[in-house]
Amino acid sequence: MISPTPAGPTEAGSQTDNPSVEAINQVFALFRLNYHNQYYAAWSDAEQVKQVKRLWLDALGAYPTAVILRAAQHAIENSDYLPTLNRMIDACRHCLSDLGLPSPYDAYREACLAPSPKVNVAWQHPAVYLAGRDSDWFFLANEPEAKTWPVFRTHYEHWVSRAAKGETLQGPERLGLTPPDEALPSPEEQATHLARLRKEIGL
Repeated sequence: MISPTPAGPTEAGSQTDNPSVEAINQVFALFRLNYHNQYYAAWSDAEQVKQVKRLWLDALGAYPTAVILRAAQHAIENSDYLPTLNRMIDACRHCLSDLGLPSPYDAYREACLAPSPKVNVAWQHPAVYLAGRDSDWFFLANEPEAKTWPVFRTHYEHWVSRAAKGETLQGPERLGLTPPDEALPSPEEQATHLARLRKEIGL
């Protein structure tokens, strides 16, 4: 069984319950296996790897873990060279674009600024609506970003991960107008009805 992290104390940080930390650790494990010589040439000791992982975590932490891992796989499949952080950011954007998804913060802004009723908004992707719904629209509209952004990001990551696994997400169902029980009277019928009313009231 392959260890998810390289040997030694190379964790991206002490936040072991943070899924982004685990994603970065898995990415570096993939790079170590696929770019063995380049990996050790670029990052020669465990302390350096820890510092680089923290840098990558800061730069990629806003992306859903499924996107980070998908981007790493994309980089491995399309290049013989160890990816730089800049290339990984581009790969994450590419993966989101392929799925038709906005970046997490763009999705957050869209959800916060969307007018009511939310079901009538032309959402960029159903994941944005679903994350906003799960975060609670009132909460998003009335609390500061410092509180609402982490909550939205968690819900958005959940839905993006499902989309990244191939699930087709469903947005809000728009309720159509209920057709009237009876058809409107024709112009001739309306004129006859109006004439009758005028006669009845003496006009």
